[in-house]
Formats: sequence, C-alpha cells, structure tokens
Amino acid sequence: MIVQRRVVPAVLVAVGVLVVAGCSSGGGGEGLPTPSWAGSASGRSSASASAGESAAPAKGAVKVVRTVATGLKSPWGLASLPDGAGLLVSDRDDGTISRVDVKTGKITELGVVSGVSAAGEGGLLGIALSPDFASDHMIYAYFTSASDNRIVRLLWDESKPAGEQLGAPDTIFKGIPKGFIHNGGRIAFGPDGMLYAGTGENGQRGLAQDKKSLGGKILRLTPEGEPAPGNPFPDSPVYSYGHRNVQGLAWDDKQRLFASEFGQDTWDELNAIKPGADYGWPDAEGKSDDPKYVNPIAQWHTDDASPSGIAYVDGVIWMAGLKGQRLWRIPLDGTTAAAAPQAFLTGEYGRLRTVVAAGGDKVWLVTSNTDGRGRPKSGDDRILELQVR
Repeated sequence: MIVQRRVVPAVLVAVGVLVVAGCSSGGGGEGLPTPSWAGSASGRSSASASAGESAAPAKGAVKVVRTVATGLKSPWGLASLPDGAGLLVSDRDDGTISRVDVKTGKITELGVVSGVSAAGEGGLLGIALSPDFASDHMIYAYFTSASDNRIVRLLWDESKPAGEQLGAPDTIFKGIPKGFIHNGGRIAFGPDGMLYAGTGENGQRGLAQDKKSLGGKILRLTPEGEPAPGNPFPDSPVYSYGHRNVQGLAWDDKQRLFASEFGQDTWDELNAIKPGADYGWPDAEGKSDDPKYVNPIAQWHTDDASPSGIAYVDGVIWMAGLKGQRLWRIPLDGTTAAAAPQAFLTGEYGRLRTVVAAGGDKVWLVTSNTDGRGRPKSGDDRILELQVR
C-alpha cells in the first residue's frame, strides 16, 4: 500500500534564530518536517495558472518500490538510457560516468571524464543525453575544471572495454564561474531541443544580477554550445538571472520550465521560469514585495530543503532535499502551487540529490550521503525506484 503523509503549512513568521546556510551543507532534518510554504505572499507571483487547466490533487503518496543499486560514491547526475536500457550516473569526486543495470543493479564504469578538478561542491556534476543519442551516442556533462565550470560532450563507444568507453571531452561551452561553493551544475535538454544549464554565483553575490556574467543564471544553448535562437538577450546564452545556485530543472507537459534554487539563511525556492526574468538574488531571498523580481511559487526554510534535483510527473513537481533529507511533493495548478507541499521519506535515506522521471508513475531517486556532507547510510549511496502520485 502507498503510504500517505499529511503536512500542514506553517505560518510565515519572523525567525530570531540564525539558520545555517542552505548550500547543501550539514546534517539536520531530524524529526517531522516544518514546511513554511506561503501560497500568495506579497510581491509578484512567478506566473498564473492557465485557463482551463486542472489542478493536481492536493495530497499525494510515495511508495519505495525497491533499491536499484548500492555502492555508489558521491553520485550527482543521472540520465535514463532509451528503451529501459539502464541509467547513467556521474561521480562528482572521481569524475567517472557509470552505467547501472536497473534489473540487476550491476554498476559498470564507462570511463573517466578528463579535466575534472573536484573540490568542495565542484566536480563532475550534471549529465544529459544528446537529443540524437540513438544515432550520435553523445553524453553531455557539466563539470568543474581547474579554471571554470564548463559543458562538454563525449562519445560513448560500448564496443570498447569497461573503463575505456568514453572519448575525449569536446568542450562546447566554458567560462562559467567556479568556486568551492555554488557551482550549479544541472543540465537538461528541453522540449525545444535546446540545452539548459543551471549555474551558481560561486559565492560572489553580485554575479547573479550581472547579465554579462554566466554565474547565478539559467543558460539556454544550442547542442553545439551557442546562444540559442530566441533567447531574451541578444547574442547571450542567459535565459533568466538573479539566481543564487540552481541545481534542479524540469518541464511540465505544456513545456513550461521550473527550477529549484538554494537560499542562504532563510528561504529555498521553487520557481516557474520566464525568459529574461529577474529572480531577485541577492536583493531578494524568497518572496519579495519588489515588483521587479519574480517570486517563487513555493519556498522552504533551508533546514527543510536545500533542494537539488527536481522532476515533473502528472501535474506534480518532485524535489530532492539535501539538508532537509526529504522528498518534497509540490502539486501544480498551471504555474502556481495548487496546495501546500508535502514531505516524504523524511530522514529515512539521508540527503537526497537527484530525482528523475522514470515513466508512468515512477521516479528514480539518488541519495547523497558520501559527498563529505552527510552521514553515510550503510556506507554508500544508492538509487531507489519510487512509485508516486
């Protein structure tokens, strides 16, 4: 039976206690969740629901179907291979990409991505498959090098021995600011065939508001790494700005983009993304009264979330929480939250890094307890298969 849990939204109040920063740090998340979602606080909302759309049910449920694989070390990015042929997972610290057999749990290393310089929150981060993967066998990867964060593509040749299947990285985009913290890292191809990347401001807050900087942005690129046609700023890859550290990207069934974002001391965010819009950082954290900033559709205290990956399934955004050690369910009504978010799996699997739609009512969920920030569960990280609604 699917277990259903009810979470009551808390009232927004001034907090007199300093909250630990939410850049995927620390343990925390003990006991019951204390969400602090506010459906329509003052300030401009991120978007409104579209006429004729039906809101997702206010309450949902999660069932852990099985553990797919264990023994992972510092897993970060996850990509589903076509036709159920398995999963690819990136190792942040070792810079490797491995294949996971979803039937047996066997993990086979494809190879090492050369040029990765892992430190702090940097390393080999997000991965994505080429839109033409069936014919070109290209894997895209976002990683921290000695000088910057960059996006590369690599040819995967399965005919070669394990550990030697990755070709040399072809750099398609570089110059994203790197740091010990706030490297962003999530990449995904959108429904338009363009490559989107969430970046961080590497601790230099002013970069988020500087439209000439690549830090603190969502970028939109062609598969070759050029600014995508139709971007809001001429000859620029910048799609939206005023972000602190974006690590989650997902589209709904009407091709609308959502993104999760780490706050600092007060509010983490889920945003509905509009091209050319300013999401406020560092002047605004969470909801703001200033009409020039787009407000999040939901927000959480950093102890309850510190969000990384997100996935869209049947009207709902599922959001993985690192410090919060829980999986959040956010039901949508168009591009607004239909009800208060619900928390699941609180503290049961430690820090949660990545969630990916697996088809139907299933998602893949990746834990993150071996990246130096958490307390390892059974000494390793794992991939779980969940049934959600």
